[in-house]
Amino acid sequence: MTPRPSPDVLARLRYEAASKSLVLAYLIWFFLGYGGVHRMYLGRWISGLIMLAIFGLSLLLTIIFVGYLGLGFIILWWVIDALLIPGMAQRANDRLIDRLSR
Repeated sequence: MTPRPSPDVLARLRYEAASKSLVLAYLIWFFLGYGGVHRMYLGRWISGLIMLAIFGLSLLLTIIFVGYLGLGFIILWWVIDALLIPGMAQRANDRLIDRLSR
C-alpha cells in the first residue's frame, strides 16, 4: 500500500499545476497582447475583454480612419502591460495560494 501524500504536499502540487508562468504570460503578451489575452490568462477577465473590445472596434473603424486613435491607445496599454505583467502574475499566484489554503 502506498502512503498517502500529506495535505501540504497535495497543496503544493495543486499550486504548481495551476500557477501562472511569467514566461508564458510574456509570450502571450507579445503575440496576442493587443487582444488582451495575456490579461485573461492572468485572471483579469474584465480588463482583458475591454481591451479586446477596444481593439476589435478600433480595427473596424480604421476603414473610416477613426480607429487609429483606439489602436494607438491599445499600443500604449500593451507597452505599459509589459511592465505590469510580473505584478499581475504574482497577484494571480497569491490568489491561488489563498484559494488552496482554505
